[in-house]
Amino acid sequence: MSLSQNGEKTDRKMMERRNMGGRNIAVATLSMILGLFLIHVYGDNSRVGKFSAAPYHDQMRQLQAFKASLIGRQSVSGSPISPSSSPLQEAIGPRVYHVTNYGADPTGKSDSTEALNKAIADAFQVPSEGFLMEGITNLGGPQINLEGGNYLISKPLQFVAAGAGNLMIHGGTLRASDDFPVDGYLIDLSSNSWASSTEEEIREGSSLKLNLQLTSSSSSYNYEYITLRDLMLDSNYRGGGISVINSLRTSIDNCYIAHFSTNGILVQGGHETYIRNSFLGQHITAGGDAGERNYTGTAINLMGNDNAVTDVVIFSAAIGIMASGQANTFSGVHCYNKATGFGGTGIYLKLPGLTQTRIVNSYLDYTGIVAEDPVQLHISSSFFLGDAFILLKSINGVANGVTIVDNMFSGSNNGVDIVQLEGPFTQIDQVVVDRNSAKGMNIKATVARGSVEGNSSSWTVDFNPVLLFPNLIKHVQYSLSSSRGSSFPSHALRNVSENQVVIESDLAVPANVFVTVDQA
Repeated sequence: MSLSQNGEKTDRKMMERRNMGGRNIAVATLSMILGLFLIHVYGDNSRVGKFSAAPYHDQMRQLQAFKASLIGRQSVSGSPISPSSSPLQEAIGPRVYHVTNYGADPTGKSDSTEALNKAIADAFQVPSEGFLMEGITNLGGPQINLEGGNYLISKPLQFVAAGAGNLMIHGGTLRASDDFPVDGYLIDLSSNSWASSTEEEIREGSSLKLNLQLTSSSSSYNYEYITLRDLMLDSNYRGGGISVINSLRTSIDNCYIAHFSTNGILVQGGHETYIRNSFLGQHITAGGDAGERNYTGTAINLMGNDNAVTDVVIFSAAIGIMASGQANTFSGVHCYNKATGFGGTGIYLKLPGLTQTRIVNSYLDYTGIVAEDPVQLHISSSFFLGDAFILLKSINGVANGVTIVDNMFSGSNNGVDIVQLEGPFTQIDQVVVDRNSAKGMNIKATVARGSVEGNSSSWTVDFNPVLLFPNLIKHVQYSLSSSRGSSFPSHALRNVSENQVVIESDLAVPANVFVTVDQA
């Protein structure tokens, strides 16, 4: 070999070492940057509370991409590195599943049902992180990220099996196609989610080799701690928005659900579904819709216990909230769905004899509240506009433990009572309707005060215009004040029938009589 050839070979080796050295320095520098970044995010003095998971993962992805650009696409041997073809392997974290990696179309032009369901199926494959409720596998918190896209779907998005929890779907729009099932829900959390799947889909699902705990849940609940947030759901007047069946601790937060024909949100069985900061309407309107009398459907249908609806606006539907389960709480709810005059109801409590519902700080806008045989019902600090009222509806004649206090009512001077009865009530106990204010409507209460004056031996105070229940006075307190000098008449309560109080004295005297009555 000549000296010139030896020199060229030496030069090539020197160049390769320089390139390798530069590459190693770049990697080391990047590692230091990554280390400083992690210290910034997780250190004792960091502002970790102000970071959400998504920005953190986005920054990590950018840093990883920067590292990849420094290292290059060539291995040391010079052969190209093959990119991964599995969306599951490409998922950030690796538990954030970007649906576009599965072929979902964020423009909404093509059907994304299969792609979205595949992303959900992959989220169920993560290793178990222990248990939540007995029989509920903790998935560890995987996120289905819709990436701000608008996705057309022809079938409900469904979980591959019951018996799992700790998962989130967020950040985009789902829209039902023109052939979406009319009895389906865009997001369906039910145990028979794949009952309607095709044979091919079932075979594909079986190849996922899911944990047996997921395919055969021993829990009495289907799912636990499922979070649906930052979503817009357009049901396209075909079916509903979200179905939560026999699940525990489900959170629906910051969602806009429109164009449903059945229910915007259906909760059946289970416990503790929390619906917060959301907007629901069959038709998109801000009031004064010419087609309001034709509204149908129910915005929120609660067929379970211990649920909460907080800071929610319902702007169109025949019924705003239908509750047929007990121990539910409604706070900060604004209903202007379908006016009572058109046959609509803001909140309908359909659980005769076991209501156990609290409605506070809410706004019933031209649509009211109906409660069947209310038992343990509390309504307070709420505003009723446009002749909206509260109707107690008799099924078996029971009203027990009802408190309607400190509310405001505003009407149009049409003689509408703020609280009304439908049917006779025969079992009445611990019912308090008091301290409400009304403008342009008639006050109704279970506590009333009245007075009468005159020179007589008999005084009658009629409480029928005020008292809620007919012919019912349980307690009476009165005082008689006479201006006659030397006389000291004897007097007594003589009659309380037909909501009239009669006071009589043994002789005629000029007097003022003050009476307080109570139906509780």
